[in-house]
Amino acid sequence: MSAMTIAEKILSAHAGKKLSAGDFAICDVDFTFSQDGTSSIVIDRLRELGSDTPKTKFCMVIDHSAPSPSEGVSRVHKKMRDFADSYNTALYDIGCGVCHQVIPESGRILPGDLVLGADSHTSTYGALGAFSTGVGSTDLAIAVATGKNWFKVPETIKMIVKGRIPKGVFAKDIILHIITSITANGATYKAVEFSGSAVSHLDMDGRFTICNMAVEMGAKCAFMPQDEKTSAWLRPRLSVKRKIKTVGPDKNARYAEVQEYDVSKLTPLVSRPHSVDSAVPAKDLKKIKINEAYLGTCTNARLQDLKAAASILRSRKAAPGVKMIVSPASRPIFLEALRSGLIDIFVKAGAVLLPPGCGPCVGTHNGIPADGEVVISTANRNFKGRMGNPNAFIYLGSPATVAASAVKGHIADPREFL
Repeated sequence: MSAMTIAEKILSAHAGKKLSAGDFAICDVDFTFSQDGTSSIVIDRLRELGSDTPKTKFCMVIDHSAPSPSEGVSRVHKKMRDFADSYNTALYDIGCGVCHQVIPESGRILPGDLVLGADSHTSTYGALGAFSTGVGSTDLAIAVATGKNWFKVPETIKMIVKGRIPKGVFAKDIILHIITSITANGATYKAVEFSGSAVSHLDMDGRFTICNMAVEMGAKCAFMPQDEKTSAWLRPRLSVKRKIKTVGPDKNARYAEVQEYDVSKLTPLVSRPHSVDSAVPAKDLKKIKINEAYLGTCTNARLQDLKAAASILRSRKAAPGVKMIVSPASRPIFLEALRSGLIDIFVKAGAVLLPPGCGPCVGTHNGIPADGEVVISTANRNFKGRMGNPNAFIYLGSPATVAASAVKGHIADPREFL
């Protein structure tokens, strides 16, 4: 039997036959979910299909507009709650947090699982070794109703990330560097396997960040190696006793390409409007004044992200005229941030705390910028209009870079404070 990549192994296991890159197959799906921006169509399609019980593990998450900012959104939320009751499925309501943190925290995703989500950043769960990818609402409904969907097995790019990670450089800087190098279309419909000494050094929060943003270079899915850090993160969260079986590539697996990145000389980076693949050193943008600093989203609102920002904001305040907004990724993270004094630091620094959820990332509420305003954000996208106003300008950086910029009132290199 020829050697296989992780993507080939997982899809083969779920198709019940050996598959190679380029093959098409019907595969059994382990887990599906939708959020309040996509669930309404999913519900409509499930009703049209006559589905009365999910054929996969399925949940819905209210996170994109939580709590509701409008009467129309409230109708959608009620529709989700009513459907969850009648369909006997899990619903994570307002305040639970962002789907891409809530679902992994639930212990429902394990290495080797096949996961579909009606959200583009479903690639996040590759940090746990799952084949996870975003699909449209109708495709999601078909998977929920039948337990299956069709897949084209992607080719795989192997990315070896090596070198000692410098002080002030974080997972966000690493992935911004990679995306800028390969471009926004450089990995379209490819799987990406990350490996190397720098990846091994990253904590799980950093690994989630990198897999989350793999879709910003066009990737279908992404995988991190599963090691003791993965198991230690999963064990206390498993809702049922399931054995953790790691999945890795065969030694002679065939790759579309192999790329190497040495991060030992990397500096803190910032992506400029209106594309993610435009990162430059943060120190080169110090003339850019900011109006808003946003620490949150499914990319960088985990505990280590909050700690990195708090280490800079401790005993400091956001500059006059800077709106600083903080939204933890989930209720457990919010509670731990409270216990460890991080929330105290943010409030004293002048930040506004939002409930766990997506907040202003998608421009529905809680921080929409005005015309001409400049935002620096820990989010994954800075497309024109992404935060709700096409006449605003969004820069992307790590939590440390966002915190440093909030203090300075302009885009800043966080190493000055570390």
